[in-house]
Amino acid sequence: MAQTVGDFIWQRLRAWGVRRVFGYPGDGIGGLVGALARTEGAIDFVQVRHEEMAALMASGTAKFTGEVGVCMATSGPGAAHLLNGLYDARLDHQPVLALVGQQARSALGSHYQQDLDLQSLFKDVAGAYIETAFTATQVPHLIDRAYRIAKAERRVTCVILPNDVQLARMEEPPREHGMTHSGVGLDLSPIVPDASALMHAAEVLNAGQRVSMLVGAGALNATDEVIAVADRLGAGVAKALPGKAVLPDDLPFCTGSIGLLGTKASWDLMQGCDTLLMVGSGFPYTEFLPPVGQARGVQIDIDPGMLGLRYPMEANLIGDSAATLRALLRLLTPKTDRSWRQKIEAATADSWAEAKATAMTDANPINPQRVAHELSERLPGNAVVTADSGTTTVWYARNLRFRRGNMGSVSGTLATMGCAVPYAIAAKFAHPERPAIALAGDGAMQMNGLTELITISKYWRRWTDPRLIVMVLNNRDLAYVTWEERIQAGDPKWEGSQDLPDVPYAEFAKLIGLGGRRVEAPEEVGPAWEEALSADRPFVLDMVTDPDVPPLPPHITLKQARGFLGSMVGGDPEAGGVLRQTTRQLLGSLWPEKG
Repeated sequence: MAQTVGDFIWQRLRAWGVRRVFGYPGDGIGGLVGALARTEGAIDFVQVRHEEMAALMASGTAKFTGEVGVCMATSGPGAAHLLNGLYDARLDHQPVLALVGQQARSALGSHYQQDLDLQSLFKDVAGAYIETAFTATQVPHLIDRAYRIAKAERRVTCVILPNDVQLARMEEPPREHGMTHSGVGLDLSPIVPDASALMHAAEVLNAGQRVSMLVGAGALNATDEVIAVADRLGAGVAKALPGKAVLPDDLPFCTGSIGLLGTKASWDLMQGCDTLLMVGSGFPYTEFLPPVGQARGVQIDIDPGMLGLRYPMEANLIGDSAATLRALLRLLTPKTDRSWRQKIEAATADSWAEAKATAMTDANPINPQRVAHELSERLPGNAVVTADSGTTTVWYARNLRFRRGNMGSVSGTLATMGCAVPYAIAAKFAHPERPAIALAGDGAMQMNGLTELITISKYWRRWTDPRLIVMVLNNRDLAYVTWEERIQAGDPKWEGSQDLPDVPYAEFAKLIGLGGRRVEAPEEVGPAWEEALSADRPFVLDMVTDPDVPPLPPHITLKQARGFLGSMVGGDPEAGGVLRQTTRQLLGSLWPEKG
């Protein structure tokens, strides 16, 4: 038996397979920190600059490994700082376990320093399982159950540990009334719907003449199965943003991203189909799905709560994506008429031609779409790419072509700023042999990305492949919010809210021992990516880009057009540049061959 409760916790988590924890020390977790040091590296501690980053790295670990990400924070403010990163994991259905310190049991409820009601604080984000340890004999089943629930249900769980409990002598629960004895282990066998449910789904899909598919992060383990079903049905496949890596973008029937950040090919796919098959996706923007009544629907999801939520499906299948698609494939009849598939492939080719044309249009000084396009031309096949929330996400979605073997993620449902850099750090710890690339806006870099460059500087020599590239779209503007105000509210840009300082990101990187380059001309973009990709250390690319390049949706509504025009006549300080760039982008999309 371990010497202290803290020692036991790390031994138990090691038995569950945990090898790393992200966090920041404090006296509220002093017993955990001391015990972690005594593991002598059996569980690696990654010291972040802020607890929110610890939770985002735990979320990123879950996204890039499928395993439970673990983070820890001290009592009071440290605990509160975890929340945003934990919500990122919760809303994207990622398994994360948070270990949170608390004041001594005797001080609870006495308005003591850092005495927060942590049960209430974490109740929503960790509602699947949140408990406080009050005795040593509780701890085994608290840790076991928290880990097992996180893993099995892909949820956030939390164990609160008063600091005196952490230091207490560990005791085996006695064999008596009121005691619980638990153990380590979990076998997750793929869930497959029964024969009648599969037959019903197959009947719907076989009857369709123009089948579309929408895949999300829940299908990341089902690439081959998605391709096989799409080929059998003659379907086109659109990808929700968290599922960008499900299919490589060189497949001619893969229409790319869907939604506001999506392609016109994906829009046409959904508007023209008579049958919709959704796999592992909770894509929320129903205006981009087929009009209700136009298409019959089949959905596959491991979470019953996500079924039938976005579209009135006829067949709702609870199951693992890969296993269910394999079972369904045997019941599907090959489509002999391939005209629908041919139409999809032509639209997809047009969308990629349009993306290239708009990326190569002039801007002042650099078109941000070109930054993503030039990376796409050079993207290593095993790279992990993360994108922050903002216009960076748009160019990641539309202009970056994934190859088979690439991994990538965004903050899908929470859409939090500041996720790209901690995600990339998590990716490097999970896959040290792969290059990682974080695409960040200057707002996110100033929010927390700059400080996490220090974390990169602290740890990068551990990684087999030292390449971690942080690309900053330096447009001195909170550009996505600016465009939202223009289009959704019809308000002009307010410089007092939207303007950002011009920070020398590459020079800061050099000061702390990393590589860096500031890029101010379009012809330098490609060579800059090549320099970063061949560097012998992490590298920061400071791309000075034009904030007036519009993130145009694939389908512009009358309401959006009115809002945009209203902002232009309402005194927008950038109206001239905005109108020039909008015209260039529209001309590039109408005549892509003329760029």
